[in-house]
Parts: sequence; C-alpha cells; structure tokens
Amino acid sequence: MVPSLFIGHGSPYLAVTQNDYSDFLKELGKRIKPKAIVIFSAHWESQTLSLTYTDDILDTVYDYYGFPEEMYQIKYPAKGSKIVAGILEERFKKADIQTQREEVRGLDHGVWVALKHMYPEADIPVVALSVNPFLSPKEQFNIGEALKGLGEEDILVIGSGTTVHNFSWFFPNATSPVKEAVDFDDWIFEQVQKGDIDTLDQYRLLAPNATLAVPRAEHFVPLFIAMGSASYTTNAKKINQTYEFGTMSNMCIEW
Repeated sequence: MVPSLFIGHGSPYLAVTQNDYSDFLKELGKRIKPKAIVIFSAHWESQTLSLTYTDDILDTVYDYYGFPEEMYQIKYPAKGSKIVAGILEERFKKADIQTQREEVRGLDHGVWVALKHMYPEADIPVVALSVNPFLSPKEQFNIGEALKGLGEEDILVIGSGTTVHNFSWFFPNATSPVKEAVDFDDWIFEQVQKGDIDTLDQYRLLAPNATLAVPRAEHFVPLFIAMGSASYTTNAKKINQTYEFGTMSNMCIEW
C-alpha cells in the first residue's frame, strides 16, 4: 500500500539543483515504491478532466521560457500506461466525471521536476492529469475521491502544485520564510489534518492572507484532489514545510 501525496514541485531549476528540498524528494522516493504514478499537474489546465493515454515514452515538455540551455536538454523518459489510464477512466465514469484522452501530450515540469528527484530512473509508469482551477475545493475533493483506494493497489496519487504561489509577492534575497506565508500554510494544514473540507471550501474568506497566497488557484487545487484520494482523510502528515524566496511554499503532505 502507498499513500497519497501533495507535493510542492518548486521552480524548473529544482531539476538541476541539489539542496535540502531535492534531498527530501530523493528520500521520499526511496521510501515510497509504487507500481504506477497518477499525478495531477498545476501546469496542465483544462475544463474537462484530461489524462495522458499511451504506453509509449512520454515526451519531456519544457513549458517555460528564458532559461539556460541546459534546462532544455533534461529528459525524463517515463512510459505511460493505458491500463492505469483505463482504471482512472472507469472510476471517473462511475463518479459521473467526464474525461478525455490525450494521446500525444507529454509530461510538463509540474510532473517531471519532482519525479526526477524521487524516481530518477524514470522506470515507473506515469499517467498525468489536468486540473480545472475554477472548480471549488469541494469539487476538487470529489475528483480525488473517485480515486480513493488506488493506494491499496500500489498506485501513487500525487497532487503537484504549491500552496503559496504568487510571483508578485516573493523576495529573491530572503533567508527565512515570510510570516504571512507560514501563517497561511499552517491554517491550511490545520484544516487538512482535521479533514475539514467544508472549512477549506471557504479558505478565501477564512484563511489568513489567502489573497496574497493564492492569487490564482491552479497551483493550490491539486491539494484538494490529493486529499480526496486518500484512504484515510484525517490521517494527514506534514512531511515538509520549506520556502523559496521567502514565500514560495514547498509544503508537502502525506495521507
């Protein structure tokens, strides 16, 4: 059995960086050994829930601009899995959630940056899925809930995003986290730990500094999907809480 995870995927530079967070991801991958990975990426948005559908090696997608040449040479040659994708389709169908197949899309950096540290051999099949940032937390939770129990089949469900993600609110020279960012994360985790999706559904009204932390929800909503997929929703553990540039959160949660 494997858990469900929410992971802060960091900036693309994380792929070529060795620091405490990359070391954490490596140790996480050594501890959790799934037979397949299902990952919702903040960098793939669509109104209809979409998923990669292939058995071939998935392309490494460089969905960023203005980076050094080395950042466009990185490869993460994981294979897809039509079998796992079919399992997901069947589960979503039973939950009345519409899906569509993407047979040529590769893995964006919301997927491969973290996986490159966790599973550097790229030897575990991956199915990537999109997010719709305009759905409520409860609706996101329901998407995840359709996948409840996959961990018992050794299929790892990951929500890949960032709880605090605001390019207008970061500090390149910061050496410690900004209190407002930490306060937001602490409030969010408190509700997650209680399994209180009703309160989380109102986070914009109730959470401290919510507007600063989440100006747009695409990086935040994978948290609720991961939470919904957990076999035991009230069994959350905060396994990392570090920050880049003072505010960019790498909080990770395991259920």
